[in-house]
Amino acid sequence: MVLDHEFPPDIRVENEVQALHDDGHKVHIACFTQKDDAKKEVVNNSIIFRKDISKFIHKTSVGALKFPFYFNFWRSFLNEIFNEYTYDAIHIHDLPMAKVGYEFAKQFNIKFIIDLHENWPALLGISTHTKSILGRFLSKNEQWKKYEVEYCTLADNVIVVVDEAKERLIKLRIDPNKIVVVSNTLNLNHFEIPTDSPDSEYITLLYAGGINKHRGLQYVVQGLKHLNNLDKKLRIWILGSGSYIKELQELARNEEVQDKVFFLGWKDYKEMQTYFGKSDYCLIPHVKNDHTDSTIPHKIFQYMYAGKPMLVSNCLPLKRIVEETQSGLVYNYNSPEDFASKLKELINNKSFLSSEFANRNKRSVIKDYNWDIDSKKLNQIYK
Repeated sequence: MVLDHEFPPDIRVENEVQALHDDGHKVHIACFTQKDDAKKEVVNNSIIFRKDISKFIHKTSVGALKFPFYFNFWRSFLNEIFNEYTYDAIHIHDLPMAKVGYEFAKQFNIKFIIDLHENWPALLGISTHTKSILGRFLSKNEQWKKYEVEYCTLADNVIVVVDEAKERLIKLRIDPNKIVVVSNTLNLNHFEIPTDSPDSEYITLLYAGGINKHRGLQYVVQGLKHLNNLDKKLRIWILGSGSYIKELQELARNEEVQDKVFFLGWKDYKEMQTYFGKSDYCLIPHVKNDHTDSTIPHKIFQYMYAGKPMLVSNCLPLKRIVEETQSGLVYNYNSPEDFASKLKELINNKSFLSSEFANRNKRSVIKDYNWDIDSKKLNQIYK
């Protein structure tokens, strides 16, 4: 497996590695490091290879289709590994490394798998670093779209995380028989249902994840001013880190809701789970676009299994799953007024806080949305 980032952590990759190992496969992982991590170590029966990457080379990744510095870094790194070990497949996580992965698959006559965690061209299209003059010069969206089609066509299998992503690739004329949906579902072995209870004096909302503009928290903050005359004090806990915190803090002050918004910083996976129990409602407010219409966040299944009612934006996969499972309500992503209206509806409908609701949510995960199901799909590819 080749990862275009530091490792660990990565819940999806960790789940995949364990599933393949349990099915009798041996998995090695190649990733870069900008820290003082071991260059080679064995973790849970897998070897992790790491190579130091300079800040300059790392930054050139955005222009990899124009200039070869980043790809050359990986060619050199993987050559070192392939000179020492023999493989049956190369499994590329996310789109950027597809070109190098295919080169090694062809050279060594092995299987080539692309694992698309998200719609990469669409992600680049909304990223701030591609909006500058230099960014637009180095990373042209049309080039990445052609690159995606080329290497998905060449791949033996393409893994995606949600049905909508498969439909998108089929529209791009990728062979549907090679596309497999292995979703970001919950590994029940790694999740403990929280035992803490919400504070009865508050209505507590929880957001956990990255804090960037495309996460849609700005519309949530703006929506808070429309939530007056509630029978309890309202607050939102924001867990995570990102580039948009200062803007959100300023927005909260401007909207005069700063007393309701609490930035609690990044929490590790286990500590984050305790906040689920202390919260009344959980949020996924992502901005709706081509990227969020074809991916699914892992936390939707965490929220469901914890029995928490959700308020989610109308991104296609979020809307589909929440409406199918009746696990919460959906609002128009860029409407603070609709956010406030749907939250009031959640609060006023006491059935959303019932044990019957929580148990139904949990059963949905056990029946349809857990890693035991998706790991079998992954293992079937390798069978």
